[in-house]
Amino acid sequence: MHLEKTPTTSLAIFCKVVDNYGDIGICWRLARQLEQEHQIAVTLWVDDLHSFQRICPAVNIHCDEQRLANVVIKRWHNQEAQFTPDDIADIVIEFFACDIPPAYITAMSMCVPRPVWLNLEGLTAEEWVEGCHTLPSPHPRLPLTKHFFFPGFTNKTGGLLLEAELEKNRKAFQSDPVAIRNFLAQLGVTPPEMTAFKVSLFCYPQAPVSALFKAWESSSSPVICLVPEGVASSAVGMFLGEEALAGTSSTRGALTVRVLPFVPQPDYDKLLWACDLNFVRGEDSFVRAQWAGKPFIWHIYPQDENLHHVKLKAFLQRYSPDIASAITFSLAWNNALNHEDAVDWSLMWPSFLADIQKITNRSIDWQAQLHKNGDLSSNLLRFARLLK
Repeated sequence: MHLEKTPTTSLAIFCKVVDNYGDIGICWRLARQLEQEHQIAVTLWVDDLHSFQRICPAVNIHCDEQRLANVVIKRWHNQEAQFTPDDIADIVIEFFACDIPPAYITAMSMCVPRPVWLNLEGLTAEEWVEGCHTLPSPHPRLPLTKHFFFPGFTNKTGGLLLEAELEKNRKAFQSDPVAIRNFLAQLGVTPPEMTAFKVSLFCYPQAPVSALFKAWESSSSPVICLVPEGVASSAVGMFLGEEALAGTSSTRGALTVRVLPFVPQPDYDKLLWACDLNFVRGEDSFVRAQWAGKPFIWHIYPQDENLHHVKLKAFLQRYSPDIASAITFSLAWNNALNHEDAVDWSLMWPSFLADIQKITNRSIDWQAQLHKNGDLSSNLLRFARLLK
């Protein structure tokens, strides 16, 4: 039996957490923006509330259904759950091909009109996504068609997540030295440390953190590294000489390492805005670093057979093709240099630092280029309405 749905616009996002904070970070930003800026009734299905709570402390990890920021959040823990057409949203988004419950798909096929079904894919700078963006994929058995939607860096993709007020808020914060000092002071940064070269560090465990720390120790000017608790714990703990808990810090040579509590998303944006250089990882923090307008180094999520190196190089060719020090540094950070190339961080860091103003200028130009592509949420809704 086919049931007529009401014309109100609702949207469901299904998220399986693979990269601890990147997946839920993207989906939570998208959910909030759709509700706040587009007045969409959003339900976010997520399978890992613990990771969610790290970036949004208000999340109750014991609650199967809750409402935060006017978004309904449901724990997704039963792939065999049953659904009826009344449960189905007008727009259904599965993040990164996460295989939504079969019964939900069956119920989708019973709706009239049928919902728009989108697979929101992972971000890559590779050219092939332009040909795959918005391509249809008919269901093999049911009268449903899923469309692929790719975020990206050109106007032939869906663009990047960008809230309407983000640029205004960033400029206001970065032009207010008192606001920057007060924010950093809340994180434990002392007055003498305010004048050091400030680095935020967010990376995967295999990053060559200890080697870079040694280079920073012998730097010609002070460096303060701000690292969230739980990130690079082994290397940070070795430097500190104790467990890397929030609030701990140590200074050796020119380098001070300070461990921060894991902060909510809005404060993480401020951290990126306040630092001179940001090391980011995965997809969510990678995108936020680009909107910060500051130099950044991307630690890409590792894949089998080093497929992630292809994605990294594709991005670098778009972002900084003419800044050799930035490319070499990024490749070395991701263990993507040729095997015969020895990595000497004590030489690589001064070379990178000498180009920091050039890299900063490129970051600002790149940001302006990205703005021309529009924002992901608006582009996604525009496409969904074309399919209605």
